[in-house]
Amino acid sequence: MEDYLKEYTERTPGSAKLYARAMQVMPGGVSHNMRYFPPYPLYIKKASGSRIWDVDGNEYIDLWMGHYAHILGHQPEPIVRGLPEKTAQGAHWGIVNEYQVAFAEDICRIVPCAEKVRFGVSGTEATMYAVRLARAFTGRNVILKVRGGWHGPGTDLSVALHAPMDVAESAGLPPGVAEYTKTISFNDIEGTIATLHRNGPDLAGVIIEAVGQYFIPPADGFLQAVQEETKKLGGVFILDEIITGCRLSLRGAQGRYGVKPDLTTMGKVLGGGMNLGLVAGRKDIMELASPTSGLPKGRGVLMGGGTFSCMLPSMIAGRAMLKHLEKYEGEIYPALEDQGQQLRKGIENAFRSQGIAAKCFGVGSLFTTCFPSSAEAPLRNIEDVELGTDIARRDKEFRLRLLNKGVYTIYGGGALSMAHTEEDRQRIIKAVKETATEMSMAKTQVVNKNI
Repeated sequence: MEDYLKEYTERTPGSAKLYARAMQVMPGGVSHNMRYFPPYPLYIKKASGSRIWDVDGNEYIDLWMGHYAHILGHQPEPIVRGLPEKTAQGAHWGIVNEYQVAFAEDICRIVPCAEKVRFGVSGTEATMYAVRLARAFTGRNVILKVRGGWHGPGTDLSVALHAPMDVAESAGLPPGVAEYTKTISFNDIEGTIATLHRNGPDLAGVIIEAVGQYFIPPADGFLQAVQEETKKLGGVFILDEIITGCRLSLRGAQGRYGVKPDLTTMGKVLGGGMNLGLVAGRKDIMELASPTSGLPKGRGVLMGGGTFSCMLPSMIAGRAMLKHLEKYEGEIYPALEDQGQQLRKGIENAFRSQGIAAKCFGVGSLFTTCFPSSAEAPLRNIEDVELGTDIARRDKEFRLRLLNKGVYTIYGGGALSMAHTEEDRQRIIKAVKETATEMSMAKTQVVNKNI
């Protein structure tokens, strides 16, 4: 057994026991595949600020931050303040109320493309409805998505998530999915425009994340080119801001990159730590879902929203988050930008000092570390990452070595929050330096053993 695996299992016997129990009652022992990693996932018992604690009492600096949702850290005071008192009136009414109206008003005022909003409970639900709206509005069928783009596990968008991209992503998907959901490569302007025009007559729309999978930044002009060509062809441009909304700026990627989509999907940060997904955008598109539209059956768009849409805690926490981010916009976003740049540079320098090729890319507070085959290897999209980097080394060895040093990551990185201190960032870089030294020594030992 590798040294880092042995250390991990010795540190986390409580997690091992819980995972054994979980395997008896849940497929693979989890209810979200991203939460599993070998030999077994870490089980935590509490979280506060930038830290989490596992069931064995080990403390970690958290870079996963609730699927990137906690931009202010775990249990931030602006969100939890007053929440118990207000939700004492009831957590779930299932009836319209003033809280959701006020929250929607704030969103329409702040989010550039938002003329109307429909709330749901998850990002998967939001992207499902956005695609449905696009098809209904255009009367067309084809949706283009980026290879590797993750928009939740809904049927329509479960195409080309991981290599090999030409193999069906899951059993249980009808054969028509691949026929009507087609793919483009992130940051490939020429290829994307060609694909758009090939599908022009039946193009309902494009759904795209402004920052690519693994937080690869968009190339200059890429998003604008996709938006412009989609508009020319009469399709709907959907910007998936589940992750980037209110994280890259108060106005998300729309504000950062100057794009105004026809529709956007949001969640995570905007939920204030509660369950939230939403679709927002042009009034003429959104009104297709209105119960007062007068459209006959088959012409209007079915958007149920879910039993737990507009739950009181979600509306209160979400609005409190948005208000706080708006009030302190001038402090929060420049700080996260600077801290993200420093951390990415520190990680790359740590590996470079040990002769290991590593690339840490990202935008703002988001970052991912990869181990390319060479320092010059291009990393423009998920195809480049999956073909030209050592993913197993990143997701197993790098992850577990950092865990052993008290840093919780995913994809070799994660998201910073306002709860992360300068001490936290220095501890992360120190842990990466120690890990780089260990990985270099382990590689040398393997080479010497094979000589």
